[in-house]
Amino acid sequence: MAGLALAGNAALPRGDVRVTVTGLRSDHGQVLACLTADAKDFPDCSKDPAARRRAIPAQDGMQFTFSDVPQGEYAIALLHDENANGKADKALMVPKEGFGFSRNAKLRLGPPSFSSAAFAVDGPLVKHTIRMRYIF
Repeated sequence: MAGLALAGNAALPRGDVRVTVTGLRSDHGQVLACLTADAKDFPDCSKDPAARRRAIPAQDGMQFTFSDVPQGEYAIALLHDENANGKADKALMVPKEGFGFSRNAKLRLGPPSFSSAAFAVDGPLVKHTIRMRYIF
């Protein structure tokens, strides 16, 4: 019986999410990345305390990893913060800097929904290639 109790308390398996970024128009600044399981805080996951965030020096073809991610459904949002000011610069509510989403989710009069960018972490390694997009 003790073995059954321990098995019931075992943590969910975890995996790594490896991201490759393509299409950066310059190597200026940084890429801000966010991995979240919270649909209501996607793509701006700044209010999600459980979200994982990374800031990586910009370089086309760059790779980075979110390690030890519990199994579940997630989405990734990227921002090419070219001036490294830590925020998305906009002109008339339109992003002046590059952005990208897991599954290269399409835009429809605004950012994609969580469900269109969502993917499962259900094994030891999940790989994504995200293409940056620019409006200006």
